[in-house]
Amino acid sequence: MIADYVKPFHYTIPWKSTSVHYGGHKGTQRGLGDDYRGNVSLIDYPDAKRIDVRASMRDPYENIQVKTFKQDNTTPIYAVCDASSSMQFKGNKSKLEIATEIASSIAYSAYEMSDIFSFVAYHDHVIEALTLPLSHQVFNSLEVISELQQYSTKLTGSEGITDLPFYLGTRRSLVFWISDFHMPLATIEKTLNAMSTHQVVPVVLWDEQEYQKLPKFGFGNLIDPETGLSSRFFFRQSLREQFIEAFEKRREALNALFLKFDYPALFVNGEYKPESFTDYFEENMS
Repeated sequence: MIADYVKPFHYTIPWKSTSVHYGGHKGTQRGLGDDYRGNVSLIDYPDAKRIDVRASMRDPYENIQVKTFKQDNTTPIYAVCDASSSMQFKGNKSKLEIATEIASSIAYSAYEMSDIFSFVAYHDHVIEALTLPLSHQVFNSLEVISELQQYSTKLTGSEGITDLPFYLGTRRSLVFWISDFHMPLATIEKTLNAMSTHQVVPVVLWDEQEYQKLPKFGFGNLIDPETGLSSRFFFRQSLREQFIEAFEKRREALNALFLKFDYPALFVNGEYKPESFTDYFEENMS
């Protein structure tokens, strides 16, 4: 049974798939599809259903001409999820709950497009129990991904992302990187360089309660979930504005870094909406 939160969306890829397997994307192989490739002799491609009568009548050598098309093929789809301690932050929902909804929807969307799907979760290292190889087994994928929302760990960072490229195939793929990206920009850039073969969709999970709903006045403690360090602040309006400004600057820095690789970021603020993912592909990869 598929959970109610699994809400698929439509995605496209901006390149032609080299796969030999039939799927939902434009490919380089000859076969069934809508992308006209050209005419060849019936001897070279014996498919009587595709005979081009007009071209055959014009052929000076009186060869029977057949229309050929590029086959629609499959593409590898990856959902890569940050499971570090900061992803356990909870507003109306925890970030891991939202990540579960998104990763599950990616898996089901890939299934509907006849694509192969893989899931990889990480914190200090790649979490093997929450990692799946490429396959068409959507129900197995949904079952494993569902365990993510209950995943709990203390004082873990996100250094495991540097091992991610070893879990990706060599064929060009669509990689959804789901994280709050509370990690050094240098780590993000290093990872993007290592994944340059692929098309990456950075899915940035933020929650306004992280920075907009801080105490208005008085003393309060903020704890870094990845280090366990606690800092005590005297909150007032000016300090709250500094926190908001810091997040806005971080957003600008992330956007600039992702655009450097031509990977526009997709920000998700507290709630997953499948239409926002469909809109992202229509705006950036159509």
